[in-house]
Amino acid sequence: MIVAVPRRPVAGAIALAACLLSAISATAGTLAERGRYLTAASGCVSCHTEDRDGALPFAGGRALVTAFGTFYSPNITPDHETGIGTWTDAQFLNALHDGLSPAGSDYFPAFPYPAYTGMSDEDALAIKAYLFTLPPARQPNRPHQLPWYLQTRLAAAGWKLLFFSPARFTPDASHDAAWNRGAYLVRHLGHCGECHTPRNRLGAPLKDREMAGNPAGPEGRSVPNVTPDEHDGIGDWSESDLEMFFETGMMPDGDFAGSGMGQVISDNTSQLTPEDRRAIVTYLKSFPARKKPAP
Repeated sequence: MIVAVPRRPVAGAIALAACLLSAISATAGTLAERGRYLTAASGCVSCHTEDRDGALPFAGGRALVTAFGTFYSPNITPDHETGIGTWTDAQFLNALHDGLSPAGSDYFPAFPYPAYTGMSDEDALAIKAYLFTLPPARQPNRPHQLPWYLQTRLAAAGWKLLFFSPARFTPDASHDAAWNRGAYLVRHLGHCGECHTPRNRLGAPLKDREMAGNPAGPEGRSVPNVTPDEHDGIGDWSESDLEMFFETGMMPDGDFAGSGMGQVISDNTSQLTPEDRRAIVTYLKSFPARKKPAP
């Protein structure tokens, strides 16, 4: 006697597979869309796009002129040969959290991993998901132009040993959610202190002068004090003044931010939600007033 063995209908199996693929695609899309917002909050496009007409976004080549030489930002599009297209999640996290390349060499702190180290794994991988949706751009990275004593990565390793302690952001229970969100955005995603905090002779930020301004900032420009000091800081700016500034770049006197800060507002703070801009203001207003160091 032949017994018929019931089989799952093929149509049902196909439908189930289609539903699973749709769910996976929707999840990936949601992650990448969240990553797009976080990429704006992190200012990635400003640094990783060459400063010239027709430059390919995120393809690197932006020059950062410092007292230690000129650094060129790398290509972070998903190109497999010149970008980050072959990077694993673990390699991406190692770069942001520990300042390590996929080959295990140490990055110079011109890449703001000392700030990005506070970023959560979830936010970092959302950024990676967004970057991997970009069109690959084949653009080789430019070598840094550095003095002889920085020609090897041993100098970067020594700097990290002296001044870098990797750690994720931990909310401060003595402050509310808005303050903690602002701290996360300012200290880590926005890495504001990388420009607005003065540094010692070895290029390490002076933590007791955080956000007090840097008389010798990138490209030799003086970077303003953004603590609530009333003489050379933002002490006489109201919260609404600051919110307007971060949204439009307009200052209380009606003038507009130019140069590097103008680009930060265009690419970064203007792209944030009003709630996130208010959180940044809450955090900045909580700083003790500090004098800007003399040139």
